[in-house]
Amino acid sequence: MDDHHHDRNFDALVIGGGIAGLQAALDLGDQGFTVAVIERDASVGGKMIRLSKVFPTLDCASCITTPKMAAAAHHDRITLFTYCDLKSLQRQNGRVHAKVVQRPRYVNADKCIGCRQCEYACPVMVPDPEQGGFSATKAIAIPFSNAIPQVAVLDPRHCMLCGRCERACPTGAVDYFQQPQPFSLTAGTAVVTTGFEMTAIADKPQYGFGKVPNLIDALQMERLLAPHGPYNRVLRPSDGKAPDSIAYIQCAGSRDKSMGLPYCSRVCCMYAIKQAMLLSGALPLADITIYYMDIRAFGKGYEQFFQNAQAMGINFVKAKVAAVEAGPDGAVRLHYEAQDGEGVTTADHDLAVLSLGLVPAWDPSGICPLTTGADRFIHTPRPKLGPVQTGLAGIFVAGAAAGPKDIVDTIAEAGNAAMAAGQYLTAMSPSAASRAAVA
Repeated sequence: MDDHHHDRNFDALVIGGGIAGLQAALDLGDQGFTVAVIERDASVGGKMIRLSKVFPTLDCASCITTPKMAAAAHHDRITLFTYCDLKSLQRQNGRVHAKVVQRPRYVNADKCIGCRQCEYACPVMVPDPEQGGFSATKAIAIPFSNAIPQVAVLDPRHCMLCGRCERACPTGAVDYFQQPQPFSLTAGTAVVTTGFEMTAIADKPQYGFGKVPNLIDALQMERLLAPHGPYNRVLRPSDGKAPDSIAYIQCAGSRDKSMGLPYCSRVCCMYAIKQAMLLSGALPLADITIYYMDIRAFGKGYEQFFQNAQAMGINFVKAKVAAVEAGPDGAVRLHYEAQDGEGVTTADHDLAVLSLGLVPAWDPSGICPLTTGADRFIHTPRPKLGPVQTGLAGIFVAGAAAGPKDIVDTIAEAGNAAMAAGQYLTAMSPSAASRAAVA
């Protein structure tokens, strides 16, 4: 890890520290190349570290991601730059040049020892975004228990400058006057692994997201299901009741031309089925219904996973939910038209989950000359022959930055990108190749 703000030279830059970026960095580092990982969050790990389990094996997501986070943090040839904004990524004279700004944590990362004394002393409670907003955290806190680096971040929007965190810190790490620090990185190649965000479903008022109390999104459900979640059990947020009836609304923000998102996000069917299976274990008496347009179980073992869910008693209703509104006693009322010819129907559920689609997390416009497709993901000119190749020589892409994909494909593609970047460095930079050979 490195929070010093000097101009630095590396063999490779990895833009994004999620599972794709970590895998690409580790593969490049293990080849002997020096790697800088630029991550905008306060911790590496991306979306995967926030999940409960993965499909179709139902393995623990943290058990897969945390070792990779730790391996990258302790790798001799990998340097992590967290809580950073990428301002420019350009190719000049055969090199990749990145201009980066280190956002202020208001905590000196070199002095912070992760003891959390500042967090314990802080009197200000704020909603915790890492727990879906269901529980509280402090205005100064380490983002989550297995965050890497274990360095606190102060939120200036909520800090009331009482000074308690500064007085409690045993190393004098709290710095209320910290400023953004620009710095530059150069490398022979770059791998873009900027990942995805969930669909901005507020743009679809028919779903009532934010207005219907017991309507949540899939990432919030991941936190409810996680063993280190906000409640240690699945409870609906409005009143703490264990739901007896749960609905999943598929294609919420995918395959929807009215939102400008005509594509299928690929993973929504499978993560809804995964969550439904986990819910059936956590709430054995609950009725779970998935309202779907089509079930797209495309990967190895995915169809059997779907059939297992049916055998467990999870209900599948082929219908497109048109509108969602608040029902009586905190219920979520769904209006839908079933495809079996029953016409428009309504159904009330104690809790409903929007299976949101995937949109790109990063727009290269004004930052990097990479081009994007109609779906706004990074364009790959030869998606079948060279899925990690971009339109710029020496800049590669992996994971959901190039389009929606699941974790299995993301990790495989990250390895592909690392190999392509390593071959490019070997061909273009004999000095980098010789250093790698010595390592």
